[in-house]
Amino acid sequence: MNILILGAGGREHTLAWKLNQSSKETNLFVAPGNAGTALIATNRSVDVNDFEAIKAITLSDKIEMVVVGPEDPLVNGIHDYFLNDTELSKIPVIGPQKAAARLEGSKEFAKQFMMRHQIPTAAYQSFTNATLQEGYAFLETLNAPYVLKADGLAAGKGVLILNSLEVAKAELKTMLVDQKFGSASTTVVIEEFLAGIELSVFVLTDGTGYKVLPTAKDYKRIGEGDTGLNTGGMGAISPVPFADQAFMNKIHDSVVVPTIEGLKKDNMPYKGFIFIGLIKVGDNPFVIEYNVRLGDPETEVVLPRIKNDLVDIFEAVADQKLDGYILEIDERSAATVMLVSGGYPEAYEKGKKITGFDTIQDSHVFHAGTKLFEDQVLTNGGRVMAITSYGTDFKEALRKSYENIENIEFDQMNYRKDLGFDL
Repeated sequence: MNILILGAGGREHTLAWKLNQSSKETNLFVAPGNAGTALIATNRSVDVNDFEAIKAITLSDKIEMVVVGPEDPLVNGIHDYFLNDTELSKIPVIGPQKAAARLEGSKEFAKQFMMRHQIPTAAYQSFTNATLQEGYAFLETLNAPYVLKADGLAAGKGVLILNSLEVAKAELKTMLVDQKFGSASTTVVIEEFLAGIELSVFVLTDGTGYKVLPTAKDYKRIGEGDTGLNTGGMGAISPVPFADQAFMNKIHDSVVVPTIEGLKKDNMPYKGFIFIGLIKVGDNPFVIEYNVRLGDPETEVVLPRIKNDLVDIFEAVADQKLDGYILEIDERSAATVMLVSGGYPEAYEKGKKITGFDTIQDSHVFHAGTKLFEDQVLTNGGRVMAITSYGTDFKEALRKSYENIENIEFDQMNYRKDLGFDL
């Protein structure tokens, strides 16, 4: 089977790594890919939002399945594009159609969905430039800290958590009037702050049946102790120690089931991953956000814990036979540590030579922001590599990853040394 993976990061390298282990004969293509995917697949230099170019390589490479990594092409309707093209319509796409992808594409839409289907989430209101004064008034009814979310996609940077009412009002104006996040902040969602500890739950669905995948917890802040600016993710662990069976039962009954049933009731066909960002408040789960794909770097700890053949799983999704599928999970813990460029998440330089990663033992190296140049692997992004290890618990897994990181070098390399500190 010829499979095309769309994307260029650590998530896509992990998907390629897992698909490459299939017992079925597979030829993998990744667009645009990175230096890691180039080792196990054929990279195609195509933008994930250039649907015409994607069609061209789909036909020329005789692609029989498409796996969509990032959110942008899903929100822009890549699945619908395939369904509506006579040459592509019979090729399965792993990822939801455009209507359901709005769960990530619009924070306001997601909140309305949760309210409609009685899914526990923070109280909220939405505002535009025309209702700025009402936004100020709503902020005055809340207690600090104040949560402001750009409605649209903002590359993971559209959420602000602020301790000062005056700063919150100023930022609301900057988002709505000055378009701090461009068109993504044409509408801003303001919601009450929920205090607790976060985790991620992943669900794979074929539109009728579903499977709950291993839990994960990622670390977004650049600095030790969860300080500094938000990033795309500095590392992750799986499973989450505090998510015991009783808590998982609550998540299943109050979040997962009404989410799947809500998609059916709203007539939003869904074949793919649902990322549910949760916060544990007391003993109860509340939904912070939905993503309509696998998270990154959570993918780097979730997929390595799935024992099944991923090609088999995706075929079950395509054929709507997931309900009868038995998922096998590795009982070991997994932990991944992200190596990032100096200066990230602000200005950083690319093109730094990376050495030592090919000597790693007892850990997996998943490339994120890398490229090949004259047989050398160079940095090509803010998040560069994820180092994933197994252990009897997350502490042992982290220790292995940190030990292996000592062998890797590139100029101004940075990483969090305190992952799991809050567990």
